[in-house]
Amino acid sequence: MAIKTYKDLVDKVEKFEIDKNIDLSAGEDLSIGIMNLISIEEHLFFTLQKTKNKNYLDLLNEVRLMRTELMRGIVKDPEGEIWCISKHLLSSSMRVMEVGTKELKKGNKKEAANLFEKSYKLYSL
Repeated sequence: MAIKTYKDLVDKVEKFEIDKNIDLSAGEDLSIGIMNLISIEEHLFFTLQKTKNKNYLDLLNEVRLMRTELMRGIVKDPEGEIWCISKHLLSSSMRVMEVGTKELKKGNKKEAANLFEKSYKLYSL
């Protein structure tokens, strides 16, 4: 499915199946959703640069607006740089987690566990 519009993106995200046995709190669900939106923003940025297709710019803006709105649910009183720090902590946590899953796939369980621990520490800050 080619993603050409914001609706296409939402449709694709809604088609992902969620493990019904996972019991995360609403706050964790929201923060993980925001982490994924940050990753989508990054992928749209790189796709825009690689393809020069300006449609990705509109999608990037839509995702950013949604992420900003949702972040208001977890960053209540952003003093100083807390808003940006929160976004970067979530983004860093997601990236370190992704590197951990790649290490796990390669069979490097010790390194994966180390990366997962760091990812969770970043997430918990």
